[in-house]
Amino acid sequence: MFTRKIGIDLGTTNTLVFLPDKGIVINEPTVVALKKPENSVLAVGAEAKEMVGRTPENIITYRPLKEGVIAEYYITQAMLRYFIEKSIGAFNIFKPEVVISVPAGITSTEERAVTNAAKEAGAKEVFLVKEPLLASLGAGIPIHSSEGNMIVNIGGGTTEVAVISLGGIVAWSSLRIAGNRFDQAITEYTRKKYGLAIGESTAENIKITAGSALPNKTKADVKVRGRDLMTGLPKNIIINSNEVAEAINPFLVEIVNSIQSVFNVTPPELAADIMEKGMILSGGSSQLRYLDEFIKRSLGVEAFVAEDPFFCVAKGTAIVLSHIDVYKRTLLSARR
Repeated sequence: MFTRKIGIDLGTTNTLVFLPDKGIVINEPTVVALKKPENSVLAVGAEAKEMVGRTPENIITYRPLKEGVIAEYYITQAMLRYFIEKSIGAFNIFKPEVVISVPAGITSTEERAVTNAAKEAGAKEVFLVKEPLLASLGAGIPIHSSEGNMIVNIGGGTTEVAVISLGGIVAWSSLRIAGNRFDQAITEYTRKKYGLAIGESTAENIKITAGSALPNKTKADVKVRGRDLMTGLPKNIIINSNEVAEAINPFLVEIVNSIQSVFNVTPPELAADIMEKGMILSGGSSQLRYLDEFIKRSLGVEAFVAEDPFFCVAKGTAIVLSHIDVYKRTLLSARR
């Protein structure tokens, strides 16, 4: 019987959907807008993201995933239904098999929540795969090799560090610090230093435009508009990349400490492999300028940003979907 297959990179900040015959068909923010008091879904994805920080009292925007796991169950279910129907059609008679990425540190209760939400959203069968494995596949790492490989997947809600060997995770760490925390740090920095209140989207734009892990002589400047906390009036400031590096540094140090903690429990033979080859960085937040150099200086181990790091997990779901019968016996945990 014909069965549709869908791969979903279910991220805290963005959700990507992959179809085997079409590639990545959806790349939208993980945001839902609800209309009160009836709690009806008004918008999902890009349309809902445009409403963040701009809504009247009767419209509320939600990020239904917090730090990689479901925080708002029914909103996540509605969002998954929207993405599944948008990718294969609302009236498709064949329920799809769905591969979904989940954090390495997900609990069994959280796994059940993801599975149930996907099934109620229209999935026939749900397979959950740990993000580091998918990111490794998408980055071209030979995960079934006996050599040790380290992947550091830095997304919006979590940083997943894992040592992969012989098709499995040997040592790992799941840190609930990533791109969203960088945004919060930038917001707090502008508040304290300049007395300026800025929104979530503005902080994200600063990170993308002028974000840097290390101070540099060639500073990138960005003009920022917000609300003056003293007068309550609009105000413009210029913030540079060195200030952004200062603002997010404590969180970068925590990420480095997380990588170090994984090295501490990695078997010596595999650690030696990683020292020789270096580690691979994936995820949207790994694109932060000079992050690879920051990690190298901190740990003395080479770090390389994967090709198309933002799409590594989605590419990993593509590889799993194309060989799903093989991976069913190894990587996948099926939830019926």
